[in-house]
Formats: sequence, C-alpha cells, structure tokens
Amino acid sequence: MNYDHAFHAGNFADVVKHIILARLIAYLRRKPSAFRVIDTHAGAGRHDLVGRAADTNPEWREGIARLLEADLPPEIDEFIAPYLGAVRGLGAADILSAYPGSPLLAKMLMRPEDRLTAMELNPEAHAGLRALFAGDPQVKVLGVDGYQALPAQLPPKQTRALVLIDPPFEQAGEFARMVQALIKAHRIFPQGVYALWYPLKDDAGVAGFKEALFETAIPDIHFSEFRLRAPSTPPRLYGSGMILVNPPYLLDSELDRIFAALLPVLAVSGTASFENGVIRPE
Repeated sequence: MNYDHAFHAGNFADVVKHIILARLIAYLRRKPSAFRVIDTHAGAGRHDLVGRAADTNPEWREGIARLLEADLPPEIDEFIAPYLGAVRGLGAADILSAYPGSPLLAKMLMRPEDRLTAMELNPEAHAGLRALFAGDPQVKVLGVDGYQALPAQLPPKQTRALVLIDPPFEQAGEFARMVQALIKAHRIFPQGVYALWYPLKDDAGVAGFKEALFETAIPDIHFSEFRLRAPSTPPRLYGSGMILVNPPYLLDSELDRIFAALLPVLAVSGTASFENGVIRPE
C-alpha cells in the first residue's frame, strides 16, 4: 500500500474507518469531562482531491463522493451526520475538493476542552501536519515513531482517551507491531478506547492478527469489517477492518445498521458484505 494517503484519501476504506472514528468521538462527547485523541500514524492531516496524487488514482469518486450523493434512511443520516458535516466543511459551494485525514477529522469533531496528539514520522507528512495545526492550542504534533512514543503519552492528563493506530502497512510485520503496541499501551492505560485499522487483503495475516489479539488476554476486543468485494488472486485490497478495544456498548449494533445501508452505496459487486463481532468478551 502506498504511504502517501492522498492516493487513497476518501476511498471506501477511509469512509468506513472515519465513520467508526466519528461514532467513537460522539460517544466520548456524551460525558462532560475532557478527553484526548492520540493518533499514532497521523499522516499529513488534510488531502487534496483535485491535486496530482488524487488525480492519479481518484478512489474518492467510488467512496466519499458516492456517500455524499446517497439517499440514506433518516436513522443512518443521523449517525453519520457529524462525519459528513466535517467533510463538507472543507469544501466551498458544495464542491468536494479536499478530504480530512483522521487527525483533522478528530479535531473538527472535538469540543474546545478536548485535546489531540498527532504523531507522524515521515518528514514530508509531518511538515504538512505541523503546518495544518500551527498555532492550535488543542493540538500537539510530534515527529516521532508512533509505536515507540505511544507509552509516553499514557495515561493522558484528561483521564479519558481514544487511541487510533492506523499504520501504512508498507513493511512486513505490521500486524505484530500493532499487537505489541496495544499490549504496552493497555498495560499502562487499560480503560482507554483503542481503534486499530487494518486492510483486508492478506487473509492468513488477518487470521493470525486476530489470534494474537485473543492470546493477549486483553478483554473487550471487537472487530468490524466491511468487505467491498470477494477476495481475489492475486491478492488486492478488498475490505477495511478495525479492531476496537473497550468500544461503546451499543456500537456493534449501530455499525450493523450503518454498514447495511452502506452496502448498496459502496459495493462494486454482489459479493460485498460486512461483519461486526467479538474476539474477546468483556
């Protein structure tokens, strides 16, 4: 997978991932106390949909563009309204020209008392991230390896936090690194909400990932998968997955309803499907 998120910004995987992220933040907002969002692989934060990278492979046309034009049931509209509102907020005169990465989306959905820590090791992406949030007192941008730096960010001063681990999957061993990062972070901050994104492409790798998560004995681990198409040979990205630790109690049932509504909007074949399940119960 290409590291430059601009190649994939706004595609179906971004849509699914960011709907989940927005729902998690919506639940955090229900309590009056402040919270922190920690993004370990933040990217540049904002992606141009009409620039050179996006024009090379305009996956957003089959993702967020379709969703913005969809006629969804009122209940689903209500669930995803904050997410779509943030996306629309980056455009002008109803023209979709940019898409928010996870840190910008989180910032747009947070309250004034909440905080964001965005970590990014890639120098070019880190420079973009720093420019995006320059002078923003709610945001701390760190040019570090998110895996290594995460333990030092925990526990947060706010006592509540959502940790997003969303690596680029450029190197072998990413699943193992994610598991180890979760083990270390959970040992320090077991009450945190953790969201770990992964691509559905390597079925054996995903199965091993889930088995390794089960063997950690960390309780309350869920998974959420949206499959755009059936697996193929040679392997290609066919779906988006998210591991959720300590998710809100009602989130699984909400995602069942949301994903059922998304299938006819985003699917490219009759083999599209989704599944929300439990790896380890609470």
